[in-house]
Amino acid sequence: MEYIITIDNFSGPLDLLLHLLKKDNVKIEDINIEKITEQYLNYINKMETLDLDVTSEYLVMAAELIEMKSYVLLPVQVNNEEEENPREELIKRLIEYRNYKEITDELKLLEDERKKYFSKDISDLSPFEIESHDKTECVDVLIEAFNNFIKRQELDKPIDTKVAIKEYSLTERNKEIGSIIRKRKKVEFKELFDKFDRGYIIITFLSILDLSKKQEIKIIQENNFKDIFLVNKGDYNG
Repeated sequence: MEYIITIDNFSGPLDLLLHLLKKDNVKIEDINIEKITEQYLNYINKMETLDLDVTSEYLVMAAELIEMKSYVLLPVQVNNEEEENPREELIKRLIEYRNYKEITDELKLLEDERKKYFSKDISDLSPFEIESHDKTECVDVLIEAFNNFIKRQELDKPIDTKVAIKEYSLTERNKEIGSIIRKRKKVEFKELFDKFDRGYIIITFLSILDLSKKQEIKIIQENNFKDIFLVNKGDYNG
């Protein structure tokens, strides 16, 4: 890293000029070349020991100020009207440096403020992750799919039915659905409702919920409003 030596905490000749103007409470736009040159040279002469690299930088500015002073005291007729007045050029340089310095100071304050905070590296929390269902494996999604199925089959209307000879239990239906999914690997939700009997449909829906709760099956849906599929948990790699 470059080591910068400063003269009494001044980082360069422009910084020193700004200090002299501020000390006299003079705006940059009102700079007096004669006075600032005299002050600048007096300040340089008071320095007893100067680093050579830094000294050359300050001496270059001293030479420029002397030239500007002579321009003011002995104005020269310039044929080129576009040639810039040295005083105006110095004012522009000082304004630009002042703006740069203000931004630098502000960034330094932000840097000092940031140093008060300590950041912690991202930790691997996977060992503490609680196994959960897929985001689509939600009771609300299943209920909505079930309601849509009911509406499509118009089961909310009275229908002529006969008393079923066989009554299904939840345990039996769990075994049937589990066997179907293991055999076919992937089954669409509505395919399991192959009999349009209220009792059968209800026990089928309860069985799906029960198998999902026991995490024996996974319920997946690629995107919202897409078809819902059931897969065996052991075969699911999503």
